[in-house]
Amino acid sequence: MVSQRRHGAAGGARPAPEDEEAPGPGGRRRPTIAERIADGELDHEAATEKAREHVLRSLTAAPRSRGQLTEALARKGYPEAVIEPLLERLVEVGLVDDRQLAEMLVRTRHSERGLSRRALAQELRRKGIDEETARGALAQVDDDDEADAARELVSRRLARTRGLDRDVRVRRTVAALARKGYGPSLAFELVRAALDAEALEDETSGSETSGFEAGGEGSGGARYA
Repeated sequence: MVSQRRHGAAGGARPAPEDEEAPGPGGRRRPTIAERIADGELDHEAATEKAREHVLRSLTAAPRSRGQLTEALARKGYPEAVIEPLLERLVEVGLVDDRQLAEMLVRTRHSERGLSRRALAQELRRKGIDEETARGALAQVDDDDEADAARELVSRRLARTRGLDRDVRVRRTVAALARKGYGPSLAFELVRAALDAEALEDETSGSETSGFEAGGEGSGGARYA
């Protein structure tokens, strides 16, 4: 029994980091960072080190913008006097780079998900990227890139709805484009053009098949006449 208890203690859940609001000894609530700073338990240097550890853990999981990190540290109770100098230093050494993050997000979200510039701009705002940095990153996608991505989305969506009523296909495809941030004018234009091209292709294919069958019958008749 003793060995089992020891194993459970060693192999159980890892204790929460000290800066998390986890219960302390005896079930008492652990003081927040703000409370520990106010009580003098944490001085400026110690608070900065704990904030740095928190930021590095976050960056190990995924790239973050300066705005995201500022918000996360503020929620933890770190004062601006700790947050700003720390993040400024991390920007200087390249661990926090909003421009690089924004450009990466625009490239991957546009190429992999087909997001429009409007949808990309919204995502950059959610990530805490400032407007000037966002504009520079969005310049990677021009009108032609956006139209090509929209056409690809239309093609894939129409392929999935082939055989359904035309109005249903138009409605569903336009809705799918809207979810990617494309406006209704462009969406309707591309969907109708794709459906017209599809109908023409089907008509041409049907005519060629009919002509081949008729020609085959005629040549066969001539051979055995």
